Amino acid sequence: MRSDIVIVGGGAGGLELACKLGRKLGPSRVALVDSRLYHIWKPSLHEVAAGTLDVHQEGLSYLMLAHDNGFTFVYGALAGLDTERKRVEVGPVSTGAGEQVLPARALEFGALVIAIGSVANYFGVPGAKEHTISLNATEDAERFRLTLLKLLAGAEQDQRQRGLDIVIVGGGATGIELAAELREASGVYAAYGFRHLQSERDVRITVLEGASRILAPLPERVSAAALELLHQRGIKVVTGCRVRAVGPDRLTDAGGNSYRADLCVWAAGIGAPQVLATLGLPTGGGGQVEVDSFLRVKGHAGLYALGDCAACVDGSGKQVPPRAQAAHQQADYLYRALLRQARGEAAPDRPYLYRDYGSLVSFGQTSTVGSLMGSLKGLSWFVEGFVARIMYVSLHLLHHRAVLGTVRTGVLALARFLIKRSKPLVKLH
Repeated sequence: MRSDIVIVGGGAGGLELACKLGRKLGPSRVALVDSRLYHIWKPSLHEVAAGTLDVHQEGLSYLMLAHDNGFTFVYGALAGLDTERKRVEVGPVSTGAGEQVLPARALEFGALVIAIGSVANYFGVPGAKEHTISLNATEDAERFRLTLLKLLAGAEQDQRQRGLDIVIVGGGATGIELAAELREASGVYAAYGFRHLQSERDVRITVLEGASRILAPLPERVSAAALELLHQRGIKVVTGCRVRAVGPDRLTDAGGNSYRADLCVWAAGIGAPQVLATLGLPTGGGGQVEVDSFLRVKGHAGLYALGDCAACVDGSGKQVPPRAQAAHQQADYLYRALLRQARGEAAPDRPYLYRDYGSLVSFGQTSTVGSLMGSLKGLSWFVEGFVARIMYVSLHLLHHRAVLGTVRTGVLALARFLIKRSKPLVKLH
C-alpha cells in the first residue's frame, strides 16, 4: 500500500492534519495510522478518569472520520521505519486473548508526519511505573475509573470508615484538573448509592508537587488562584516534594515523609515514546525527534514531526513547549506546507512561529475555572469564573469543529446537553 502523505498518530494535531488534507486531496493520497480505533481529546482524559465523561459516548471513530473527511485509516501501531525506501512498518493487531486480527503491514509514503505524542516520564523513581496510573490514553483513564469505583464500594462497606486516599504526583494542569474533577465527582458518587461516604472526609485527595508552587510554568497569580480553589475543595497540596519511591499503598519523599495511597496517579512529566529511539532518526536529550523550524526532521527529506514527540526550535529561536496549542498550530503550518507540495508548488519560505495564547485550567464540570488569557504584544490577562469556563469549553468545540465540521459539532454539543439530563452525572459501570 502507498500514500502520498502518511500521518502516524491520531491525536489532536495529527487528526486535524489528516482531516484537512483529506478533504483537499482524498483517501488515495492521505493516510492516518493509529493504534486505537477511536479518538478522544486528550485534555479531557481527567474527566474520563473521574467518571464525569463517558469515553464510549465521547470517542470518535477513526473509520467514521476517515470516511467523512476523505482520508484512509490504517489500524495498528508504529513498529519501524525504513527511511531509504520511504516505508513505515505498522505492527499487527490482536485481541485481548492473543488472536491476530490484522497482520503486520508496510506502508510506503511520499511524505511522512510523525505525531505520536508523549508518554509518562517516571524519572527513574522506583515503583512509579508499577504502582501508579498515568493518564496517557483512554485505557489508562478507564483503568483509574474502574479502580476508583472498586475502592469506593470497599470504603462504603468499611465499618471503620477509613475511606480512601488518592495521591496525585504532579501539580501541573493534568494533576490539578484531575484533583478538582475527583472532588466534584466524589460528591456525586455519594449520591448514587455510596450514601455512607462523606466526600471530603472519606475521599482524601493529596497533590504532591516538586516545584515551589503548583502550575509552575504559569504566572503566579494563576497559581495562587488555583491553590485557593483546591483548598476550598478540601484538597491537600504539598509543594517542594520530591517523590523518591512508590509502593503498593504508600509513597515516600526525599525528606522521609510517607503518604498513604490507595490510588496513585503519576502526572509529574512527559517523555518521548520508546519507539522513537528505534527509528534511526535524530533525537534530543528527552528522546524527541529533532526538527528544524520548518518541522522537517533533521537530515531526512520528506519526514516531518509535530506535537509532543517533536523537539522544535521555532523561527524566532525559542523552544516550542509540549502543549496542545503548539500541536494545533504545527498541524495548521504543515497543512499549508504539504498541500503546496502536493500541488507541485514551492515550499513555504517562512518558518513555523509558536504563539502562546495562554492557558486555561478547569476546576470541575460547573465550577470556576482559573485561567491565563494569552499574551498579545507582551501583555497578558487573568480571567476566571464564567468567562473562563466558556473559553475552556470552546477549545474542545473548536477541535471538534476541525474534524467534524460546524453543523455536526453543534448537533453533538446539543445532544450531549440533552443526554446529561437523562443519565447519571457520573458513569457507574
